Amino acid sequence: MRVFIILQIIVILTAAALNAKAARLKDIANVRGVRTNQLVGYGIVIGLNGTGDSKAEFTSSSMSRMLDRLGMKLSQKDIASKNVAAVIVTAELPAFARSGNKLDVTISSIGDASSLKGGMLIQTPLRAADQQTYAVAQGSVLVGYSGSGVHETVARMPNGAMIERDVGGDFASRNMFRLTLSNPDFTTAARVAKKVNSELSGKYASALDAGTVDIISPPSYEGKGVDLLAIIESLDVSPDIRAKVVVNEKTGTVVIGNGVKISRVAISHGDLSLKVGGDSAGKKVDGDKVIVLEESANVGDIVKAINRLGVGPKDLITILQSIKAAGALQADLEIL
Repeated sequence: MRVFIILQIIVILTAAALNAKAARLKDIANVRGVRTNQLVGYGIVIGLNGTGDSKAEFTSSSMSRMLDRLGMKLSQKDIASKNVAAVIVTAELPAFARSGNKLDVTISSIGDASSLKGGMLIQTPLRAADQQTYAVAQGSVLVGYSGSGVHETVARMPNGAMIERDVGGDFASRNMFRLTLSNPDFTTAARVAKKVNSELSGKYASALDAGTVDIISPPSYEGKGVDLLAIIESLDVSPDIRAKVVVNEKTGTVVIGNGVKISRVAISHGDLSLKVGGDSAGKKVDGDKVIVLEESANVGDIVKAINRLGVGPKDLITILQSIKAAGALQADLEIL
């Protein structure tokens, strides 16, 4: 039963790909400069119930410096507490972040602490790649979970950081925008430029390469960059992709993309015989394990035919690999 279910899923995926409709431009492209930024900081979690770092020198040193800033001078050797843990704090700073907004943060132990449960993160500056501080995190931590249960050396803090500076300038006044395609393709880039020019009634968009389209603001949209992008990102464009078959040998999963074709070929696999094209195509052939398909057949047709014979996913993968090796699979074959 499992074999038939898997093969039926493959057929469904193939049919969906063949009938794919246009996608919104906002779903297949990004505006250059409109992205998230990674933040990271080093901090201390206190208040642990004896589950903190045992002999981590950097933890004691950090505690000594923190207490010094609070007006209490202690040497590193005077601090020996297992109620403290050194951690790395990470967060994602969204595009157009504004001062005063909150961020979710993740806290991960870097010492030998066994648990961060019940701890509190002390004020921790979060910096970007330019070494500038964009947010500050502080508050009680919540232990995270993994697939096998509680994972107590990683914790989260929903809304645990405060953004300290604005990100992004005067976006609305820009007179040129650059779109980058998520999956670079020359045909898709040309279609995007053509669609935008048609919508704006002029030559305002041009495809620079397979993954980049530049757009100049029309005179009627000067100073209205937000309105212009709102119109452009809602346009429907049919993305073009390379024909591809993705095979996962470990799980027996096969995913077939759009446009995958099979040239004339004959295959013998165990007691199974498969023939694409030839004089007998479309005619009745004797034998329970014989498949004859038209030369115009695609991989989806082969999957359906093999499914009717009850052949397992592993055999299907072997057949696809053999067809590719013979040069009859007109698509990229990616094996995971």
